[in-house]
Amino acid sequence: MILGAFLATLNQTIMSVATPELMIDFHISAATAQWLTTGYMLVNGVLIPITAYLMQRFTTRQLFQASMLIFLAGTIVSAAATSFPALLTGRMIQAAGAGIIMPLLMNVIFTLFPPNKRGAAMGMVGFAIIFAPAIGPTMAGYILENFKWEVMFYGMIPFALLVIICGFVYLKNISEQVITKIDMISVILSTIGFGTLLYGFSRAGSEGWSSSEVLLSIAVGVVALGLFTWRQLTSQSPLLDLRAFKYNMFSLTTVINIAITMVMYADMMLLPLYLQSARGYTALESGLLLLPGALVMGFLMPVTGRLFDRYGAKWLSIIGLIITIITTIGFIDLTDSTSYTYLILMSTGRRIGMALMLMPIQTAGLNQLPSNLSAHGTAISNTIRQVAGAVGTSLLVTVMTDRTKTHLTDIMSAGGNGATQQQMMLEATIQGINDAYVVIIGIAAIALVLSFFIKRTEQSSEEISSTNLNKAAN
Repeated sequence: MILGAFLATLNQTIMSVATPELMIDFHISAATAQWLTTGYMLVNGVLIPITAYLMQRFTTRQLFQASMLIFLAGTIVSAAATSFPALLTGRMIQAAGAGIIMPLLMNVIFTLFPPNKRGAAMGMVGFAIIFAPAIGPTMAGYILENFKWEVMFYGMIPFALLVIICGFVYLKNISEQVITKIDMISVILSTIGFGTLLYGFSRAGSEGWSSSEVLLSIAVGVVALGLFTWRQLTSQSPLLDLRAFKYNMFSLTTVINIAITMVMYADMMLLPLYLQSARGYTALESGLLLLPGALVMGFLMPVTGRLFDRYGAKWLSIIGLIITIITTIGFIDLTDSTSYTYLILMSTGRRIGMALMLMPIQTAGLNQLPSNLSAHGTAISNTIRQVAGAVGTSLLVTVMTDRTKTHLTDIMSAGGNGATQQQMMLEATIQGINDAYVVIIGIAAIALVLSFFIKRTEQSSEEISSTNLNKAAN
């Protein structure tokens, strides 16, 4: 299952350095190209709420194998794509399979391991999942340097087949089937809500925040999600049991997770755009710059997991966020001559900060939930992380695009100091990226303040909460 999650994460990260080349091949803008990442995360976010139901309806073995087969089908469609719509379709099919894998894996961990050992277990999962971003951009860069982009997907097919075969041989069931009906109204409401909300954020980059299309999309999304929430709270068998938010640490860590996910995913798009579009580095050079930080992050995850089991999440998250903020400050004054070594050091520093807080914050909140809400808690956590990443990416690309236009107008109004149109556009783009990093710092600062309120929850309080919840439900 970890191998399957590794492939799903690898598939998500390889697109970061491929985006500039795909913009040229398909003659599309950055706002359009980012849908290959945003659309992937959105489909994940739409489907993950259903996984709590699917984990009850199907066995672990059935669900994992089905998700991997869907992922394989999407990989084949992406490899054979000859147009941007076809590639986007393949990516979304991949996401439909990948969206099931992570919450299923987390639910298995929370079923097999007691609370005092979950940190180490989640750390090992984190190592596998973070190792994918470590090699993904570099591998994609090498492929793009020497082959066509389609090779990225063709190369993934045999590994997906290997995971499927291993699943048939080794995977065992740890859950029992419960025959229940799916709430299609909730599925429709969540799809409309997440879909229109993200569409509104994405269109704001090209249409502007005052556009009626943007405002209407966001309004429809907010209303649909409001109705979805109301239905979950009043239903006897909710698609996503939102009573998990009655637990204070789960609610707090979920909010913090929204912020740090936006900080993490947005940077995966901004830095490659700066390196390749503004500085002229190749895809391979861009991938190699991200490699040291991702490797350090991957190897730190198991260590962080053990530290969490011993000390809890509070100070790990505080220290991690401080490191992240300090190193991100190094990205708010980028120029057309910022050194490659400096960028490696700052990027690696950011990944160290991320490694200290990602898994501890998520595990701390889930540890508080009783076993009867574990599947719903993992589904909620993964849904929010995926949608936060998608919204964060869209929002910061919007900020970058909007501020680039503003800076270009200012530079042209000032006469441009004898610079050519291309040079003025380059300067405006870099300043737009700098402004987007300022927004990232603001989001991280909010997470830092909230991290001071994290408390360690004990297993005894979990048992009491479970009893109270069952009484309330009865």
